[in-house]
Amino acid sequence: MARKLQKDHFDILVLGSGPAGEAAAMNAKKKGREVAVICDLEQVGGSCTHLGTIPSKALRHSVKQIMAFNSNPMFRDFGDARKLSFQQILHHADRVVYEQVRMRTDFYERNRIPVIKGRASFLDKHTIKLIGKRKKLSADYFIIATGSSPYHPPKVDFSHPLVFDSDTILDLDHSPRKVTVIGAGVIGCEYASIFGGLGSKVELINPAASLLTFLDNEISDALSYHLRNVGVRSRHNEEYSRIEYHDNYVVTYLQSGKKIKSDILLWANGRTGNTADLGLKSLGISTDTRGQIRVNKQYQTLVKNIYAAGDVIGWPALAGAAYDQGRAASNAIVAPQECYPVEVVATGIYTIPEISTLGRTEAELTEARIPYEVGKAFFKNTARAQITGEQVGMLKLIFHFETLEILGIHCFGDQASEIVHIGQAIMRQPGSANTMKYFLTTTFNYPTMAEAYRTAALDGLNRVF
Repeated sequence: MARKLQKDHFDILVLGSGPAGEAAAMNAKKKGREVAVICDLEQVGGSCTHLGTIPSKALRHSVKQIMAFNSNPMFRDFGDARKLSFQQILHHADRVVYEQVRMRTDFYERNRIPVIKGRASFLDKHTIKLIGKRKKLSADYFIIATGSSPYHPPKVDFSHPLVFDSDTILDLDHSPRKVTVIGAGVIGCEYASIFGGLGSKVELINPAASLLTFLDNEISDALSYHLRNVGVRSRHNEEYSRIEYHDNYVVTYLQSGKKIKSDILLWANGRTGNTADLGLKSLGISTDTRGQIRVNKQYQTLVKNIYAAGDVIGWPALAGAAYDQGRAASNAIVAPQECYPVEVVATGIYTIPEISTLGRTEAELTEARIPYEVGKAFFKNTARAQITGEQVGMLKLIFHFETLEILGIHCFGDQASEIVHIGQAIMRQPGSANTMKYFLTTTFNYPTMAEAYRTAALDGLNRVF
């Protein structure tokens, strides 16, 4: 348990114990400020730990292991293919959540940061109250890091037992045969691949012409192919019209006139900032239609002593970025010279296989009339992938035709979210240090997935020279 609260005024009060809140609190405390954290959940970690990133990625890992076991000829001697229920793989996720909570609770204990249970609402720019309690707390500065929740349109009945969002899906108590996922963004695609990997037939309703249109076209096409491979049907250029609810199934009506019957429906169409009860309007802080707070490059709101970071401010709404935003927001208060805003982020998408991308796509460069060339390395040709059996995937490097500067990194396949950071480190180097030649003058361990960079560099540079 966190140290018992013994005072009512602090240098900084952090609202939220997710990635942004934790990073902000720890950073400010280590720089000598008196800090406390307001946590509206029973345990620390925020939605990231309890409802979002951690459990969903743990679920994905378990499903991926099952798929690998059932497709690996080496395990045929153990008998027929294995199937696990949704509840069984949830046990692994629960264990990971427990470990994360234990670790993060220890962080607050060791740094002597009080964690106060409750939901905060501002009385004025220096005072909050805990909703439903008489307790009032004050601070010189506040950092709002309350995160986000799944967006709930008014026409969808989320109280129905067969209708879920990306939070409540973790309460699913059976393994559905057929799943309809409304929304083909990152969360929708991730859960579509999870249910597809478990053997469910999945209908993925996508209002766009292709999946994840911000991706490079080749990567988007590869995702579509592999989702089809696990029983996911992507319905492009489709939007839902209404939902018909029954005791044992739901029917989704599309605007095109189509009807889809499924065992459950998962709504995965956007998120909204957790700002509704904060009392921000009385302070002069407005939010957009999705409850997100506008901040400047120092993460400062329109009220000078109140800052915000993480999902509650919108882009990029990634846990890794939220950590950096929280640290930057607290530095803006305690060490302004160390406030570095998050501006360039590698996107990690945990479908099966996973995707990670950074920089510009071919379509963007073509539109901008920038001369470029492409180098590729296919995982099936790397010794490490042949050893592990994870041969699906590709690393694609896009670089300037004349300067050889790396302009984009696009990776699809096992460990993509790890592999991308090697290229990211080179892209961040100044001047001529950021060129494809780095991968030809650096010796990589063998066999590794990292050597795909050398293969892709050779492939690309051979097209130039």
